Amino acid sequence: MKQNAPTTAIMVFARAPVPGQVKTRLIPALGEAGAAELHAALLEQTLKTASQLEDSAIRLYCQPDTQHSLFRQMADRDKLTLHPQDGNDLGERMSNAFADNLPHYQKVLVIGCDCPALTPDDLRAVIEALDKQDAVIIPAHDGGYVLLGLRTFSPLIFSDIDWSTDRVCEQTTRQLDAAGLQWTALEPRPDIDRPEDLIHCPEHLLTGVTNEMAG
Repeated sequence: MKQNAPTTAIMVFARAPVPGQVKTRLIPALGEAGAAELHAALLEQTLKTASQLEDSAIRLYCQPDTQHSLFRQMADRDKLTLHPQDGNDLGERMSNAFADNLPHYQKVLVIGCDCPALTPDDLRAVIEALDKQDAVIIPAHDGGYVLLGLRTFSPLIFSDIDWSTDRVCEQTTRQLDAAGLQWTALEPRPDIDRPEDLIHCPEHLLTGVTNEMAG
């Protein structure tokens, strides 16, 4: 029997786990290799969470390209497709990805790989909320957001945002209002960006991670 096509796309944005180029704010605590190892573990956890969603297509958006061996292994092993991130900054890259996907899916979610606290039930709650809302956002404790779900696209959502600051979520909700979209926010979640955030990281993700603590 032919399966119905997925109605939801889950876009996972990730950088290649190259030491010195990812999780740079964690380098003082974990070293370059350890920060890259944790990034890879967080990506694995995120894809495991997303894969538990029924009727959803997982699309891994890779930076700087799709050629890293870990990305290729994931595509071979899991039911996901690889796509390059296209744009000059994070906002432009996400905007382009949403614009590409929303014509083909009823609902599109974007998540990074910084929030191991995100659960399949969180994703289901977002998808359910999108039945009545144009947009759903899950804020991060640090002022950013860990998830944005849309069923209606507007490039305004990603314009005039001070990326990588504690104003990202506030500015994004302001832009949702400016675009005339109905939106709701779910409970904030912690993400793993700085050494002090490691208290929110499950122990199993830190097991085996190189510790090159300075001093």
